[in-house]
Amino acid sequence: QAQLVESGGGSVQAGGSLLLSCATSGNIFSGSTMGWYRQAPGNDRDMVATVTGGGTTSYAASVKGRFTISRDNAKNMVYLQMNSLKPEDTAVYYCKADRIVTVGGAVRTYWGQGTQVTVSS
Repeated sequence: QAQLVESGGGSVQAGGSLLLSCATSGNIFSGSTMGWYRQAPGNDRDMVATVTGGGTTSYAASVKGRFTISRDNAKNMVYLQMNSLKPEDTAVYYCKADRIVTVGGAVRTYWGQGTQVTVSS
């Protein structure tokens, strides 16, 4: 059964760091574009960072230079290293997998349950 499980969230003071991890199972990792998204109360769920199966990364402007996404293809894991955290980074962070399921390119999306990150000033 396909599953994504996030870990590593918590509370930290501004300027601190956290490392989020996402463990995947159910044969959804290989070749998938993996991403981290976040949602603060009252806001939409927004992209934070993505990494393709080939390793190409993309970042939201608000986190570029502070956050780093990476993937370990041997462990079927994706990570988000968050440095220089700001109070506005406070949100629930979700792991996402976009897996191509047909030769025509149809994509199936999987989400984790989310992990809370709270940054205090």
